[in-house]
Amino acid sequence: MYAPFSQFSMPFATLVVHTRGNPLSFSKVLRRAVTAADASEPVSGIRSMEQVLEQSIASRRFSALMLGFFAALALLVASIGVYGVLSYAVSQRRAEVGIRLALGASVRAVMWQVMKQGMSLAVCGVCLGAVGSWAVTRLLSALLYKVSVTDPSIFGSIAVLLLGIAMLASYLPARRAAGVDPVVALRSD
Repeated sequence: MYAPFSQFSMPFATLVVHTRGNPLSFSKVLRRAVTAADASEPVSGIRSMEQVLEQSIASRRFSALMLGFFAALALLVASIGVYGVLSYAVSQRRAEVGIRLALGASVRAVMWQVMKQGMSLAVCGVCLGAVGSWAVTRLLSALLYKVSVTDPSIFGSIAVLLLGIAMLASYLPARRAAGVDPVVALRSD
């Protein structure tokens, strides 16, 4: 493509060359060819197209990294929150758990009840979050590179990760609830 140099605001010209193999290995040949055409023309900043693309998306990549960092931080805070809420709920129901165990409920049944409570809330949260994120993906499409905005593997893996974290956060209070001594639980209230 030829365009008058005066139409561009850049103080330098750009030459794009298509090569086979490693493009940076042709830098000496390119310098010689430009010098042969015009000896006063300097040649600098030889880069591959991958390097040009990397530089062009560097700010977006940084934004995506920061977004990922804060998402991981939010996941950690949410995990601690789920654990705290379930732990508090189990401590409030200590007498009920003690009565169930005293009447013959198995440890497994008590653990299942506590985990079911936590996992039902987690499943509702993941479903609502998936619907919300599906709606917001169009806004984030500018930050993505080589990834589809509606990639089902990403949505699925995040859902599995969140449910796994919720299961772990539910298991710890459930195990503590199942270990309650019925006599101590009934005496304390």
